[in-house]
Amino acid sequence: MEKLTIDDFKKMLRVAMDNISAREEEFSKLDAVTGDGDHGTAIVTAFRAVCEGAESGTEFKSMLGDMGFNVMMKTSGSTSTLLGGFFLGMSDNAAGTELDAEGVKAMFKGGVEGVKKNTKAMPGDKTMMDALVPAVDAICACPSGDIRQIMEAGAKAALAGAEATVDMKANFGRARNYGEKSIGYADSGATSWSCMFASFAEAIG
Repeated sequence: MEKLTIDDFKKMLRVAMDNISAREEEFSKLDAVTGDGDHGTAIVTAFRAVCEGAESGTEFKSMLGDMGFNVMMKTSGSTSTLLGGFFLGMSDNAAGTELDAEGVKAMFKGGVEGVKKNTKAMPGDKTMMDALVPAVDAICACPSGDIRQIMEAGAKAALAGAEATVDMKANFGRARNYGEKSIGYADSGATSWSCMFASFAEAIG
């Protein structure tokens, strides 16, 4: 796959919405270990707003911007802020109606930068950054010009990053108050974001 079209990207979003919705209860159970237990509901609600923002999109920059603003305006909380920052950051680095491999890499790199504007969390803190940063690093490092292979690399890195949070102690947000008790469970945010990246790869695989 040499080009990613708007229709391809919308399919990626639809598959992610389906897969995230199917795992809503799982995400909330993970969140209940060190949080409010509402992450499943929050990520499903936020991602639905993301998808609504994409519905009428015909080119990447404006569509991604609409997605980011829609989730931030229609939902509240850290999940919507981080997803909004992700897609707004992508919007800063994407243009046109189709993207080649380098364009896809630039778009996702912009997404990470957008998230970093909204959180000080770093990889190793047991947050969604443990899935997001490795995923985008793998996407950008992939030597292939095939977008399917690039997204597969990102998915594998995101899933491995989420799995690695099982052995981590939470160092960020309310979860850090649980200290050693947070060890032994995957982070809910890292798990849901890894599901998103895996879904993106699945959709175009």
